Amino acid sequence: MAFSDLKQLEEHLATRSYVEGYTPSQADVGVYKALKSAPPASEYPHASRCGCAALFGGAGASAPAKESAAEEEEIDLFGSDEEEDEEAERIRAERLAAYNEKKAHKPKVAAKSVVTLDVKPWDDETDMAELEKAVRSIQKEGLVWGSSKLVAVGYGIKKLQLTLVIEDELISLDELQEEIQGFDEYVQSTDIAAMQKL
Repeated sequence: MAFSDLKQLEEHLATRSYVEGYTPSQADVGVYKALKSAPPASEYPHASRCGCAALFGGAGASAPAKESAAEEEEIDLFGSDEEEDEEAERIRAERLAAYNEKKAHKPKVAAKSVVTLDVKPWDDETDMAELEKAVRSIQKEGLVWGSSKLVAVGYGIKKLQLTLVIEDELISLDELQEEIQGFDEYVQSTDIAAMQKL
């Protein structure tokens, strides 16, 4: 394939990697031999990207040096793929190691649940303020008491409904309910009205 000037070659290589086809060929070598020197990369980036300087031994090389460089490049025109593969593998391994290191030091997010707990008193004469005070006296790591309200059950009896947030790994709801039911002067029973994972 013949090109009248560097501009035409530049336009041709703007959409292709090689002069002909998808791999280096004798057409590439022929075009580069026809050039008098390596094209300036600032003006002809596509024409110069394929290793013209290596083919010509630099811009100021003599004709025999250009010839021998071209002959050497015929064997391995664009450098060793093996070296590039080793470099790419090394970079990939470094990035993977950095990612694993970062992931190992990332703090684990604790699983939490929001629970609505019903606490039922013995009767309508139970002091609900004291009942709530007793329940909230339970303090544990991974337990946060939230809002509360009194809900009418019937016959003048009201139950205490509490919202709490628990860390699932630290707090057992069964144990917490047993502990609340330990205030047997106030508490008849407890029930989980609702539970939702955060």
